[in-house]
Amino acid sequence: MDIVAFREFCLALPEVEETLPFDDVTLVYKVAGRMFAVIGLDEPTGCTVKCDPERAVALRDRYPEITGAFHFNKRHWNRIDFGGSLSDRQIEQEIRHSYLLVARLNVVPKARREALLAAIADEGIADDSERFDV
Repeated sequence: MDIVAFREFCLALPEVEETLPFDDVTLVYKVAGRMFAVIGLDEPTGCTVKCDPERAVALRDRYPEITGAFHFNKRHWNRIDFGGSLSDRQIEQEIRHSYLLVARLNVVPKARREALLAAIADEGIADDSERFDV
């Protein structure tokens, strides 16, 4: 995966915005104002995504290209290097997992979360990360 494919995939998800809140080289993707993915323009060799804590550990144990994210809470955030053996489909699954995790758990108020989840359901977006061999 490269930065263009990463960007296009993130922006294709419902109600995603692309921001530069930290500096002019760190793209942050948000759903309803909540971060779910990060990539550096200066070194677009991988991305940072949110992950269920148990899943995060299992992925790191199995795939050397998945590590705890630098400058993030490593319990909840993984760094995925694009140059390894992971396919674009596997990386997309982790981005989608992050997006749905944030939409389900971090979007407030409840009415906003329910409207977002309805839009996600209308788009037919499902969390297929459980099929990813952890």
